[in-house]
Amino acid sequence: MFVSELELKNFRNFKDFKMKLHNNLNIIIGENAQGKTNLLESIYVSCFGKSFRTRNDKDLILNNDGIMYNYAKLSIKKRHTEITVEYRIHKQLNKEIKINNNSIKKLSEILGNIYVVLFSPEDLELVKGSPSIRRDFINRELSNINLKYCGLLIEYKKILKQRNNILKNDSINSQMLEIFTDQLIEKGVQIIIYRIDFINKINKISHKIHGDLTKQKENLVVEYLSNISLENGKNYDKIEESYRKKIKSKIEREKRLGYTLVGPHRDDFNLFINNQEVKQFGSQGQQRTAALSLKLSEIELIKNETNEYPILLLDDVFSELDLQRQGSLLKIFEKTQTIITSTSFDEVLKNKAKDYKLIKIKNGKSVGGLYE
Repeated sequence: MFVSELELKNFRNFKDFKMKLHNNLNIIIGENAQGKTNLLESIYVSCFGKSFRTRNDKDLILNNDGIMYNYAKLSIKKRHTEITVEYRIHKQLNKEIKINNNSIKKLSEILGNIYVVLFSPEDLELVKGSPSIRRDFINRELSNINLKYCGLLIEYKKILKQRNNILKNDSINSQMLEIFTDQLIEKGVQIIIYRIDFINKINKISHKIHGDLTKQKENLVVEYLSNISLENGKNYDKIEESYRKKIKSKIEREKRLGYTLVGPHRDDFNLFINNQEVKQFGSQGQQRTAALSLKLSEIELIKNETNEYPILLLDDVFSELDLQRQGSLLKIFEKTQTIITSTSFDEVLKNKAKDYKLIKIKNGKSVGGLYE
């Protein structure tokens, strides 16, 4: 899978832009604040329906008097088909996403069509940030490769909201609380089982990638952390029993606080290098490599689950790695279309990259012509 062409109108600082992409390695260089990350964002937005940088869609529209809309179009080639994705935002209207000229009604409909893996400096928070960041990582990646999980998650969040509303009420309806508790447990157990399986797969893949990046000097382990006892692995009945017991023990506190304390919405995962918790004891270099290994493991997982390699977006992270890790990373680039942003054409890329396209960006334009 790869993006063959990208077209933008009024997207961030790109007024009218069109670019053909190499099906393997694309290196986007330019000074800071010229639009390099905006290009990656336009691809990401078109594939997920939302940005990784802002929650306000209007931020994506060119900041200029009289500009009322923006537009992004991706032409994507897969193994057996071609897809066109169009993304449009109007300041006074809702955003619209089209796949092969057909408008989608829900963002979840875009999942499973295009697979993208993004790694940016902010992804270091996967290691040292809050549990919600790691849960978002699991939910996003699992939803993209498993539409059933996406549906379960949507249902779980609705039930959770309804249950919390009951808990917030001064006069709690015990019968309704019991109904929503049963529904929450049913969906929650299924979500936990999917997550355990996901983390187990990610653990095996990221362990190998991290070993390659560090020349087997460091042993990376990813471990799922649940607020429910998982001693019996993925046994549905045992997890349900543990879930029900835990939620029963917390019910009085939940009534006082007005929200649900037990379930996968409060779970997490942890990373260890050589049996040491990376978040607490890892150096910045180890934290960055662990985060990179985790993100890169998505590539092989997506390939295993969908038989398609995803598009890899690397936002200004290549220069942060030492020469050994840069060289190891280049081997991974050979499998998938990769789009890298950087302030300069790194020497390692010059010397070791076999086949690539160099794209120079300045003030929202491709220097040297529209199709450079």
